[in-house]
Amino acid sequence: MPVTEKLSADGETLTIQVQGRFDFSVHQEFRASYERQKAKPQQYVIDLKDTIYLDSSALGMLLLLRDHAGGVSSRIKIANCNNDIRKILTISNFGQLFSIE
Repeated sequence: MPVTEKLSADGETLTIQVQGRFDFSVHQEFRASYERQKAKPQQYVIDLKDTIYLDSSALGMLLLLRDHAGGVSSRIKIANCNNDIRKILTISNFGQLFSIE
């Protein structure tokens, strides 16, 4: 499965991991990973350590997650980006909207 999610024991943090290509082909899986949670977590972590590709549809999916999580007040961290993905996020000014590590 290209998208997996794990809720922390305290229910505060939802970690979503994307493996392989983060593009439109995983749209429904990505969206379902956070929409199926019974309670809304306080923080989201998008773990991209196994992601090899990210395109504009993935950027759109991240923005949809941000809206779902509360918009400006949301706490979303994008973690473990490779250099190419970090460059795309930087060029797109996503550092203004998300914490990128």
